[in-house]
Amino acid sequence: MDNILDRVKRLHFVGIGGSGMCPMAEILLHMGYAISGSDQNESDTLERVKSWGIPVYMGHSKDHVAGAEAVIYTAACKQDNPELAAARDQGIPTLERSVMLGMLTDRFPQLVAVSGTHGKTTTTAMLTQILVEAGKDPTALIGGKLPLIGSNSRVGQSGIFVCEACEYVDTFLQLHPAVSVILNIEADHLDYFKTLENIVKSFAQFAAQTSELLVVNGGDKEAMESVARETGKEIVTFGLDSGCDYYPAQMNEEPTACEDFTLMCRGEALGRVNLAVPGGHNMLNALAAAAAAHSLGVAPESICASLGTFAGVHRRFEVLGKFDGITVADDFAHHPTELTAVLSSAMKMGYRQVWAVFQPHTYSRTYNFLKDFANALAIPDHLIMTEILAVREENIYNIHTSDLAAKVPGSCWFDSFEEIAQYVMDNARPGDLILTLGGGDIYKCANFIVQRYQER
Repeated sequence: MDNILDRVKRLHFVGIGGSGMCPMAEILLHMGYAISGSDQNESDTLERVKSWGIPVYMGHSKDHVAGAEAVIYTAACKQDNPELAAARDQGIPTLERSVMLGMLTDRFPQLVAVSGTHGKTTTTAMLTQILVEAGKDPTALIGGKLPLIGSNSRVGQSGIFVCEACEYVDTFLQLHPAVSVILNIEADHLDYFKTLENIVKSFAQFAAQTSELLVVNGGDKEAMESVARETGKEIVTFGLDSGCDYYPAQMNEEPTACEDFTLMCRGEALGRVNLAVPGGHNMLNALAAAAAAHSLGVAPESICASLGTFAGVHRRFEVLGKFDGITVADDFAHHPTELTAVLSSAMKMGYRQVWAVFQPHTYSRTYNFLKDFANALAIPDHLIMTEILAVREENIYNIHTSDLAAKVPGSCWFDSFEEIAQYVMDNARPGDLILTLGGGDIYKCANFIVQRYQER
């Protein structure tokens, strides 16, 4: 298959400050490519890009693509963008980010791709930490910042490349992994997939594109269904049940937020794992990372030690500060299953009261899972919400936050982050947790609350 990276050297990134674009630009720069980029807004990631000596233009102009041999753009980029239009006019190839990721990862003999409806970022980060600390020197591209490397990307010298494989609009079908992890499969992104059956079909195709090993959640019916027809490649399972290849035993009976357990592999104890990140969902993520790392030749004691020191990822129950005894934290959870996992963990952490601040993400998701959202959001002591973040949609469902609030007694919602900050800060008391949740820009509300406390 023709790989454009074999015949070009000068690449221009439209939207280079994006969380998926910036790390890719860094990896390609280290591989010897000449990189330039443009973006609309200043950001921390853009500062990082500039620190590598990459020329960055603010705003978009047809002049920015001069000299480029290929132009890479994000899925959010409009087709009438002047840089994309100029590239097409000049016959310069244009590639959407996921296509470029496929071409980049094809240059690595051991691509390890982590897929699933939930847990991709955390598991990818866990696996990266294990491999780095075991001296495997991987290249990695993670959806969030890993404290160990101080970044969401890493350039290694080995043939191992670890990345997330996102199913939305089938972007993961651009990848051809040696090892694939399938964490779970649930109904999500129904604006694209329409049915759960279609999602399973896409994951089955992803499994078919994997050449060596499939690491699959043995307790997830749909995940197992997606690999049911795979023959000729190794399938390793992980889960809570001892019928899986990798499973936990001798779990701590105390009701603690963080799990500790003995890591088992087909009846043999590999070592004790004391997780520093909360929740039963993170125990499953850890089992998946352990199974993949073990298959890549990492020693069991090294796996267990790394999992014990893994401190989480940016926007995954990230504690932003403690003010007058009140803890402020932020989490990316935006699907009912994720919210249930995070909020259940938060309620076990010994806080006096938990104040959940939730930003519903897309009309279709809110409409399709209204009852499930209501059940999840009834878990904390208090619930405050924003209006639904439209993202890429029109409200053809006639759904509003008020519909969700009506199903969660005692909840309330506000139009602005300022009003939410005022409300929670007026009512939270020492010993409480304020936890912002959502896949959009709700983290700005968390930062606003932190700023207000600091000014006090």
